[in-house]
Amino acid sequence: MTVKEIKLLDVVALTVDVPEDNLWRGQVGTVVEILANGNAFEVEFSDRNGRTYESMGLRLNQIMVLRFEPVSPNSTPEMVTA
Repeated sequence: MTVKEIKLLDVVALTVDVPEDNLWRGQVGTVVEILANGNAFEVEFSDRNGRTYESMGLRLNQIMVLRFEPVSPNSTPEMVTA
C-alpha cells in the first residue's frame, strides 16, 4: 500500500494493538486529517451512535484501508501471504 492510497475520510482498521489507549487490532476508524506530508494520519474512532471515543495520530504501518467495492466475478482469486 502506498501513502497515496489513504485519503481523507477513508475507513481504516488498526493492524496493531494500542493498549495504552484501549484500542485493539481490528478496531475501525475514519481518517480525519493527513499529517506529516502523508506519513501519519489522524484517525477518529467512534461508537455505533457516532460519538467519538478516541482520536489519535497513527503511522501508515498501523492501519489498513477497508475496501467496500464488490469483487468482479471475472477476477482471479489471489493468495496473499505474509
